Amino acid sequence: MSIRLADGVQRNLLQCPNNWCPPMATRRVLVSWIGYADFRALAATLPEDRQAEVLRGLNPPTPLVGEAGPLRTLLDAERFDEVHLLTGHTGPRNRLYAEWVGGGPTLHAVAVNDPTDYAEIFQLVDSRLAAIVRVPREAGVELCVHLSPGTPTMAAVWLLLGKSKYQPVTFYQTHGGRAWVTTVPFDLVVDYVPQVLRDADARLQSLAAELPQDVQGFREIAGESAGIRLAVGRARRAARRDVSVLILGESGTGKELFARAIHEAGPRREGAFVAINCAALSRELLESELFGHRKGAFTGADRDRDGAFAAADGGTLFLDEIGECDPAMQAKLLRVLQPPDGSPCRRVFSRVGDSRPLTSDVRIVAATNRDLLESVTRHEFREDLYYRLAVVTLKLPPLRERRGDVAMIAGRLLDRINREFARQEPGFRPKRLSASALGFVRRHAWPGNVRQLYNTLVQAAVMTDGDLIDRRDLDDAVAEIPGRPPQDLMELPLGEGFSLDRLLEDIRRHYLQRALTEAAGVQRRAAELLGYRNYQTLAAQLDRLGIKKDKH
Repeated sequence: MSIRLADGVQRNLLQCPNNWCPPMATRRVLVSWIGYADFRALAATLPEDRQAEVLRGLNPPTPLVGEAGPLRTLLDAERFDEVHLLTGHTGPRNRLYAEWVGGGPTLHAVAVNDPTDYAEIFQLVDSRLAAIVRVPREAGVELCVHLSPGTPTMAAVWLLLGKSKYQPVTFYQTHGGRAWVTTVPFDLVVDYVPQVLRDADARLQSLAAELPQDVQGFREIAGESAGIRLAVGRARRAARRDVSVLILGESGTGKELFARAIHEAGPRREGAFVAINCAALSRELLESELFGHRKGAFTGADRDRDGAFAAADGGTLFLDEIGECDPAMQAKLLRVLQPPDGSPCRRVFSRVGDSRPLTSDVRIVAATNRDLLESVTRHEFREDLYYRLAVVTLKLPPLRERRGDVAMIAGRLLDRINREFARQEPGFRPKRLSASALGFVRRHAWPGNVRQLYNTLVQAAVMTDGDLIDRRDLDDAVAEIPGRPPQDLMELPLGEGFSLDRLLEDIRRHYLQRALTEAAGVQRRAAELLGYRNYQTLAAQLDRLGIKKDKH
């Protein structure tokens, strides 16, 4: 009898010659938890000296005499091609049960901290189902789920996933030695999702109803576009609650501005707002900045020092570029962000070089320009920390998706620059943008977003002799990343040095270099990535453009 442990899920693929396949037989896949009653039924078949290790921790810890238990009852009554058993139990009883129940099941050992926690059970079940069956499911696979074993929370999660993401699912129940298919008389996708979407549309309209300048705490945010109104509406809702917020967006989209606005719009506005850039400090310095240190904890620690968690007590701590934290710092942050007594913002931590626990009441707002979920799948960022931070997520749109806001933003930034220059230089004459400069501002892609726009305006204001900043002044001041073509190629201004041939050559050079990089210099693979029929075509293009070739 074979028992598989779930390192990965094996699939048999039917290969069909000549592009023709016979009708595919249905492959029935059963997924279930192993419950207390299953182990108790196993214990009843064992000698007394072996029952204790199977019954340890069960409620009640007594053998189930004369019954097969839910799982074996089902497996004796129905045929399945694959059986996958989820278990949060430890020790040899899992293997003992798999051998006893028969059918060569695959065991999926998972760590269950609380079998009544919906969020935890949902994540465990969803990740396992995704490994067992694909979405959309491959043809010929019938997914079956046994509802009876496990807690009511586990059964509810099976139903929710089976009636939505993984449908169709055949549900089974067992009781009193009988097994049957149970009909669940609702369909989330057909019956409820359309109404939910209609309600969501109405909610989005409500969130986007007010302008930023009309919302307390958000008056520094410029713009009237639907995207920025929606972001402000979501941030305003989040500001009222002591929940962690994760702000997502490209560099320069105003993540710290939104973090400050959330602080100012919430009940903690009288407390401190403390910002820490996690990417700007080494791990050792970041730990000291966050938690503080004792005198003598490391070289240069000549006195006791409080950290950001202490300084932000009663207020908000903004963790910018949170995606840059290394695994050790992620583990430390996870421990601190775990509320010890259910209070959402109570933090317990220790200063570097000190074991004495300190406490503070701190609301966390974090930000990143990374795709943290992608980092989670690559095991670069802890999944449990992600969910601690992302109680509410807020995605900020880039400037290229807010073209109607760019002129207003540029006007506000130039006003700020004029005020600053006037303080530094008596008699300074304020600058203003010409019509052609405003047109340039609206059409440009601004890959660096507001930060790039601000820097461009500062440079133009410094270098312009008169009062009027013209289009050419901005064109000279704008900075682009070398080797990357502008992002909006359909909106480039014509004339004044524009060359279509040069632009097309730049685009070609960019993608040739990118293909070589992604193919690790292997020209045959790079040619395939670019859609060339043979690598000689690629080689000719590389020679013509003078692009270095490393491998052949």
